[in-house]
Amino acid sequence: MRPARIVSGGQTGVDRGALDAALESGWPCGGWCPAGRVAEDGRIPARYPLVPTREADSAVRTRRNVEDSDGTLILCPGEPTGGTRLTADVCADQGRPCLVVDAEALSVPEAAELARHFVAQHRIAVLNVAGPRASGWPEARHYARGVVAALIAARSGRDP
Repeated sequence: MRPARIVSGGQTGVDRGALDAALESGWPCGGWCPAGRVAEDGRIPARYPLVPTREADSAVRTRRNVEDSDGTLILCPGEPTGGTRLTADVCADQGRPCLVVDAEALSVPEAAELARHFVAQHRIAVLNVAGPRASGWPEARHYARGVVAALIAARSGRDP
């Protein structure tokens, strides 16, 4: 079993990489973003099918995406910090499955394989993908796009 839908918050970095992979593959995606579609690079582009929360606080978006998913995949170099750490904490508080992938230790194919096992083990239909913004990890978008594209390709039988 693999995810039928990808959700993320629209921030630069991991969020956009995950959404890009889904959109490029024609895969269902969406999620919550802060009010005003605010991100570190300005307004989140309209091409991302996100629903703004009433609050500008990104923690509200984080909680909503965890609540509305069956499990969360966190992609980050090393240990999660900041908003990425908050995502892991919200998962723990809500008793939701969460897999933290250390991008410094695993290649994109290795991370995708680990993610496939996680999704199957927890029967995740809606997968929340989270991690650092681009300013904190410049390779975030590329890494996340690769992992999610491989996950989608495994589901559809296509090469990423």
